[in-house]
Amino acid sequence: MTRTLAEWLSYQEQVNVRSIELGLDRVRAVWERMGAPATARRVITVGGTNGKGSTVALLEAMLTAAGLHVGSFTSPHLTEYNERVRINGVNADDASLVASFERIEAARGAGPNGAGTHEEIRLTYFEFGTLAALDLFARADLDVAILEVGLGGRLDAVNIIDADVSVVTTVDLDHMDWLGSDRDSIGREKAGIARAGRPVIVGELDPPVGLLDALIASGAEIRRAGIDFTVERLGPGWRWQHRDGLAMALPDPALAAPVQYANAATAIAALHALFADDASITPKDLFAAASLGLRSVRVPARLQSLGGDPAVIVDVGHNPQAARALAEWLDAQPGSRVYAVYGALSDKDVAGVMAALGSRIDHWHLAGLDRDTPRGLTAAWLAERLGKTLPQASFDVHTDVATALAAACAAAHSGERILAFGSFFVASTVIAEAANKPALPD
Repeated sequence: MTRTLAEWLSYQEQVNVRSIELGLDRVRAVWERMGAPATARRVITVGGTNGKGSTVALLEAMLTAAGLHVGSFTSPHLTEYNERVRINGVNADDASLVASFERIEAARGAGPNGAGTHEEIRLTYFEFGTLAALDLFARADLDVAILEVGLGGRLDAVNIIDADVSVVTTVDLDHMDWLGSDRDSIGREKAGIARAGRPVIVGELDPPVGLLDALIASGAEIRRAGIDFTVERLGPGWRWQHRDGLAMALPDPALAAPVQYANAATAIAALHALFADDASITPKDLFAAASLGLRSVRVPARLQSLGGDPAVIVDVGHNPQAARALAEWLDAQPGSRVYAVYGALSDKDVAGVMAALGSRIDHWHLAGLDRDTPRGLTAAWLAERLGKTLPQASFDVHTDVATALAAACAAAHSGERILAFGSFFVASTVIAEAANKPALPD
């Protein structure tokens, strides 16, 4: 009996009781059983702590503007699973995903009664999705596939594919139970996506030594922000320049946060490296693609304004580095009261996030995520941590995100802001609420 997409996703959560099981042997073995076809003529793999999703979106927009056929794989999704696999700007449809899952199921050796033609290989939910993206890309005759790392890099499922250009956006403290307790250790894991003799773009101005040492050991061609390529803000606009002399005066990114200039510069550096030996893509072509892509790029829940008055802003920032970027954005805005709708998962540095925002938040609406996921923290736990981190903070506790959002909307006045952030669960709920209730205060 054919499963629906929803049934497949539910099934995948049951095949492997572990939601995370790092390692390449299992997913590589299934991919080889599927024939391991080329996913695209060129591949860019994007890793890092923060900035991955925005950098993928910028790359996709720029490559599309250049007239190329592009596929992108990202995770997690906000409102529907199909968002994870995009081909030429369109989300994969249910039928394509289902057909791919059926091929993966046969390849991993699970027959209709649990007895396939091979020894059965266990996969995680993320590994199913990674293989589905690779499978659909291989069938789409793509010029470029963009693969976003899910966790770490060295042992992440996307790393079964050798990237022509790899990108490490930033390195900060996150997923420490899996990747290590300091930036050096985490950086070494993220360096695992680099390949000998191929370019790797480092988007952070001050990367950890562990990342750089591991990249040097890999034999990759390292190209660093601030050294090999630079950004100069002009206001309006900005200037990107490579040490080889190529320079571009570009429009401001359509994405709001100041950090998006760094992400855009990193994306352009990746394309510069990708097409360095391709005479068909001239510097003029790269400039035109970058300019159009910067104007057209869209990515949800990255300081996304949902409109209204008071304004509702939603962001997926969930670690201290992301919170510092939010703080920088708030500092650049005209003064007004800010109400936070905040929820978090148990593996996050909640105190670090709260401390980074500090007095910029006038009132916290703390939302429990324990009903959404076993990893979700309760509002009471968040309140205890907020009291220890910011003893003078004003807050209320709420059982879920929807309730927290409603309370924030009721409390805020015209000209003030509601900033909803902390987890993809927060962002997806707020976006859904806005879609269902277009009359968020206006």
